Amino acid sequence: MTQRGFDPRDDEDDVPEWVDQVMATVAAEVRRRRKELRMSAQDLADRCAEIGHPIPRNVIANMESGRRANLPMVDVLVLAEALRTYPICLLYPVGYVDRVQRLPLQHSDPTWDAMRWFTGDIEDFGMEDDMLRSFRAHIRHQRAALAALKGEKHERWKAETAPNQAEREEAVLAQADYAERVLEAKYRLRSARAFIREDGGTPPHLPPELADVDPPVGNTDEENDL
Repeated sequence: MTQRGFDPRDDEDDVPEWVDQVMATVAAEVRRRRKELRMSAQDLADRCAEIGHPIPRNVIANMESGRRANLPMVDVLVLAEALRTYPICLLYPVGYVDRVQRLPLQHSDPTWDAMRWFTGDIEDFGMEDDMLRSFRAHIRHQRAALAALKGEKHERWKAETAPNQAEREEAVLAQADYAERVLEAKYRLRSARAFIREDGGTPPHLPPELADVDPPVGNTDEENDL
C-alpha cells in the first residue's frame, strides 16, 4: 500500500514503526521535561497519583527506556499536567525535535507543521471544519470587543479628568473611535455565534461585559437578519 510521501523502495528495516516513533517521541520529551523540573521518576509517579490517575514509577521508567508496549492517551494527558506542560508538547516537542512522522507510511514533517495539523491550524491538507473556524472567529471577535470596551472606558476616564479643553476633546474623539470598534466587534461576534447555532453547536458563554451580544430569549429576529 502506497500513501502520499511514501516510497516503497525505502529500506523499511532502517525506519522504526510509526507507533514506536510516536511513543519514543513522547517518552523522550517526558524524560527531558522531568529532568528539566528536577523530578525523579518517583516524583512524577506521585504527582500523577495526586492528579487522580496513578502511573507507577516502574511504568514511567519502562516508558522512558522504550520497554513499554503501549501508551494510552489518558496517560499522556496526566503526564502533561504532572510535568506542567501541554499534552500536545509531549506529542510534538517543538524546538526539541526537528521532524516527526504524522502518520504511517509517510515521510516526516517539520514538528511545527505536524503540531499545526493536529490542532487544525493548517489548511494545506485540504481539510476544513466549519465549527472549528466559527469558534476561532468567536474568540477573535470577543477579544477585539473586550479590548475596545477597555479602550473606551479608559478614554472616557481621560475625558472626565482632562486638565484642559484640548485634552478633553482628544479623549472624546478617541472614545468615540473605540465605541465604533465595540459595535463592529459585537456585530461580528453576534454573527459568529449565529453561525455556530446554525451548524447545531452551542456558542461559548459570554463575559458579563458582552451579555448584550445575544438577542433576548425568544427573539430570533436579530439573528435571522444576519
